[in-house]
Amino acid sequence: MTSVQRALMLLEAVGAHADGAPAKQLARETGLPLPTAYHLLRTLTYEGYLRREQGVFVLGEAVGRLARGEALQNRRSKIVTSLAHWRDTIGVPVYFAVYRDGEIELVSVSDTPTAPAVDEWADFRETGHAHAIGQCLLSQLDERDRRDHLDRHPVQPITPYTVRDGRALLSRLRSAERTQPVVERQEYALGTVCAAIPITAGSAAATMAISVPSHQEQRLMPAVDRLRQEVGRLFNSLAFSISI
Repeated sequence: MTSVQRALMLLEAVGAHADGAPAKQLARETGLPLPTAYHLLRTLTYEGYLRREQGVFVLGEAVGRLARGEALQNRRSKIVTSLAHWRDTIGVPVYFAVYRDGEIELVSVSDTPTAPAVDEWADFRETGHAHAIGQCLLSQLDERDRRDHLDRHPVQPITPYTVRDGRALLSRLRSAERTQPVVERQEYALGTVCAAIPITAGSAAATMAISVPSHQEQRLMPAVDRLRQEVGRLFNSLAFSISI
């Protein structure tokens, strides 16, 4: 049996005792020699996975970090699964993004060879003014945070259709209805039209988006309406979290 396996056995044994347990009891429960148990318990305590309090061992902060990491991974897995379902159901690429720590973060994209996602040829974080995802996220911020973002990432045309300056963009964002889709036509990528919907869950700004070739623009709004229905059903089932 490896040291890792033995250490995990000890962690499980400690976790079974809400008030902790002494080394001798843990050695007995895991079937480990007492010297081996002492050595591993000291190592786990040094690394923060256990704490020793009044002669007994209890779980440490590092175990909590592992649990949070597992919960985070589970939420990310739900996002990936949900996006793949919507991609197949609606027949378009689906994107999920959040605004975190002052930056646009594209969390996940689901596409297929026959319905490819937009090529990120210009950094999404720096070109939020040009794509539907960025415009949707910025529309959810207050005026101060919008201006702060645009001070750090100034508006600049990247296609002939991109909004021309920060003043025009701010005017567009102020007039946007918070619950309505944001539509962008070839402002980020020529030959592509996109729509993004705001996700209202807690205080975080988040969005789901889709894209289609510009010659198939007639598919855009029916597809985004279908996406809104699908997202609404998922939130109602409490099966989704944007706390990632």
